[in-house]
Amino acid sequence: MKTVYLIRHAKSSWNDSTLRDVDRPLNPRGLRDAPVMAKVLFAKEGKAPDLLVSSPANRAFTTATFFAEVFGIEDAQIQVVPQIYEAYTNDILEVIGSLPETAQTVCIFGHNPTMTSLANMFAGGAYIPNVPTCGILKLSSTAEKWTAFSTDNTERVAFHFPKQYS
Repeated sequence: MKTVYLIRHAKSSWNDSTLRDVDRPLNPRGLRDAPVMAKVLFAKEGKAPDLLVSSPANRAFTTATFFAEVFGIEDAQIQVVPQIYEAYTNDILEVIGSLPETAQTVCIFGHNPTMTSLANMFAGGAYIPNVPTCGILKLSSTAEKWTAFSTDNTERVAFHFPKQYS
């Protein structure tokens, strides 16, 4: 059984218009929500994932570092995958398909609208019009290998977001 947590980055700042999009940091709300949601995920699951994979965007990687801290994982162990930034759903599915078989549970930190599109590709839950910032989607798959991970053998089994816990 394979488990993927799709995590949209926490709320980012638009205060500095000179920054490239990839460089935007988290804003105060994002800095508040990311550690809270990391603790929520750890409390719900009771164990750390095998792997954290992040977009190279500052806001996504920073979100991942808050989760890493709660899980007791070094920031240097977060895998940065450029393909996640500005990804389409098929790009994320390719990333999932290429995950190492040594990992059974993986967190992927990325962006909208892709996270919302992915949320609605998998059966098991009501339509989600928008995955909010720092929203967490849990996908559970009966696939034995990541290359077999698909909508045929995977369902969305949980959806958590900051307003549920504030």
